[in-house]
Amino acid sequence: MVMKDFQTVKTVFRKCTPGLCPVMTVFLLLSLMATTALAERLSVAVPIANIRSGPGDNHELLWKVEKYHPLEIVKKSGSWYQFKDFEGDSGWISSPLLTNAPTVITKTDKCNIRSGPGNQYDVVFIVDRGIPFKVVTKKEKWLQIEHADGDKGWIYNNLVW
Repeated sequence: MVMKDFQTVKTVFRKCTPGLCPVMTVFLLLSLMATTALAERLSVAVPIANIRSGPGDNHELLWKVEKYHPLEIVKKSGSWYQFKDFEGDSGWISSPLLTNAPTVITKTDKCNIRSGPGNQYDVVFIVDRGIPFKVVTKKEKWLQIEHADGDKGWIYNNLVW
């Protein structure tokens, strides 16, 4: 999306007359900033949340997600948020079900969860792709995480979204 926006800016500047360039520059920058600012990251705050096809309980139930599932907000409609998840899937969720707590989700199969922040630490458990966690703390490229069931450990940040 950024590359497409950059191409649009280049096209506009090629056709820009000297007096309009500063005005067009401000307009384009504000437009790009507004698009970027809406990409807010929130996560599910309740044990199980319904994902709907539109903004309201009257819309079709698409699937359910568990606590700590991270979502990238792309649009707001009243108290409903449209989002994109780590797989690129889109849906709607009611805002009272969300929190701004930092969370991640595993993006590969067989992720080692370790007892400390490094490969030299023991593997305490292994998880598959799509498991959400709350981020407790960070240490360099390692995240201390906690699952909704209370399991805790450390994961390398390249393994999560």
